[in-house]
Amino acid sequence: MTGFLASVTNVDEARIALEVGADIIDLKNPVLGALGALPIPVIEEIVHFVDGRRPVSATVGDLPMQPSVLCDAVETTAATGVDMVKIGFFGKERHAECAQILASVAQRGKKIIAVMFADQRPDITLLPLLADAGFHGVMLDTANKSAGGLRDWLSESDLQNFVSTALTHGLLTGLAGSLQESDIFPLASLNADYLGFRGALCSDNERTFTLDLERIIAIRKVVAQMQQPILNGDREVAIPSCFAYSSFELSTTGV
Repeated sequence: MTGFLASVTNVDEARIALEVGADIIDLKNPVLGALGALPIPVIEEIVHFVDGRRPVSATVGDLPMQPSVLCDAVETTAATGVDMVKIGFFGKERHAECAQILASVAQRGKKIIAVMFADQRPDITLLPLLADAGFHGVMLDTANKSAGGLRDWLSESDLQNFVSTALTHGLLTGLAGSLQESDIFPLASLNADYLGFRGALCSDNERTFTLDLERIIAIRKVVAQMQQPILNGDREVAIPSCFAYSSFELSTTGV
């Protein structure tokens, strides 16, 4: 069943995401790009605050496809205690080489998520290689946040092919990219493990602004409706088993 990833920039936003019931707390700095990285001390502060109550992922920045640079960034970010490290596979060059080099990092237990970009013609043939290299998961996002959302760039059949291929190879799957409330039900039918949000959770729908409580509650409500088949009573919602976390109680904050 598809879960809800909320991207946050600080402890105050992480608190809101936890209270509302996000399944994954994702750490990024949207001011610095699609996968802008937060300073290491800020990541450590948020990890300490979350304290294992939800899985935490963090981006390493919009880095060039240089194996040594990516390896160093993954190691540094993983050392903060996050559960998953997200790296962008930008452009078209050196993807296979970077995946193969990062295999040594993945094999030491670091959970790496490869982020591919719908507006850069993602190469689905890379998925088996990522799985063989020991990557934990893959997700689709958009690199240019001003040029449309995920569904503007890829058809439903393309998205389904991505999700199905990734799941076949045992990869955790995520879909993001300027998603709005109206995208939740169409994308939920694809059975990705989670949907990722930032802009839709913020004031004025602007991803560089702060989280807006009413917006994040609205998104959480729709996700909860989507998860209805796994509701236990009227409050408890189970997150996907691939997260290896127990079910959680929805906050009473209007959800």
